[in-house]
Parts: sequence; C-alpha cells; structure tokens
Amino acid sequence: MQVETVFAGFGGQGVMLAGRILAEVGMKLGKEVVWLPSYGPEMRGGTANCVVIISDEPIASPIIAHPRDAVVMNRPSLEKFCPAQKPGGFAIVNSSLINIRPNRNDLKVVEVTANEIAIEAGSGRAANMVMLGAYVGATGIVSLNALIEQVKEEFEAKAKLIPINVKCVEKGFRIGQESVRASK
Repeated sequence: MQVETVFAGFGGQGVMLAGRILAEVGMKLGKEVVWLPSYGPEMRGGTANCVVIISDEPIASPIIAHPRDAVVMNRPSLEKFCPAQKPGGFAIVNSSLINIRPNRNDLKVVEVTANEIAIEAGSGRAANMVMLGAYVGATGIVSLNALIEQVKEEFEAKAKLIPINVKCVEKGFRIGQESVRASK
C-alpha cells in the first residue's frame, strides 16, 4: 500500500509542520516515507505545500503528479491540488477559509472548521493540527496514539503548547472519523 498526500495552504499556516509530523509517524512505524516540501516565494503568503508518501514498499519517486489525498487549508490550494487527485481519494477541506467544495464527485470530501476549532481550543495557530487529525481520522493512515505521541515530541521544547495541539488533533480526528461513518 502506498498513500500520497499533499498538504497545502498559505505560507505560515503550518502545512509543512503537519506533513512532517505525519511523515515522522510513518517512519517510526517502520514504513517507507517521503516528505518533500516546496519552498520559495510561497513562504511570503502564497501557497506553500509538501508531499508526504507513506508506503509498505520502497518508494520509486518522490515526485507525485496525482496524489491520492489532499489536505487543503485555503481556496487557492483547493483549486490547485484537488483537480489533480486520484479518483477515490480524500480531500480534507478547511471550511473556515474555503466556501466551495472540490468540483468532483469522485472524492471523499471532509469539511473541517479548523480555524474555529483551533481558536476554541486556545490557539488559532493550531488549525493545522485540527486538519492533520481530521486526515488521520478519515483515512486511518496511522493510529491516533502514534500521532499524539509525535505531536508531544514535536512540541516538547514548548511544553505549554502540547495540550492545545493534542486537543486540536483529537477534535480533528473525531471529525474525520464521523465524516467517513456518515458517508457510508
């Protein structure tokens, strides 16, 4: 099994961090992993993205033209990446900032009010963790426990941020799971 995911949003929304955390969880679970960030002028407010590939087999190429899944934090990212997704993939959409759905009926769309959930949890900057949790909840690509452990490790130097980020991951995870259950 190989799953390709693009995490995309404005520079500063934490898409690189969310993708890297997922890649690190995959690595700790003994999977083959690629994390390929796209840096450049995107860091100044344009769209920034990274590709994460998690596989049971060696990964032939880190370049993916048609990822299965997309976690999109803003409308330009939805418009850029969702049309390229493979049929049957997941589109995790930050409905706090995106007021449209992907123009496809062959994707499993999970709408997440990530910004509001993060603000309610204590930090609007944790919207990326809500989205990461929703992605893991919808896909089951890694376990919630493994993800939480990695989030704790990531923020151990800023221990006061751990509870907020874990809460955001958990809330997102529940939304992802419920969305999949509701679509069955």
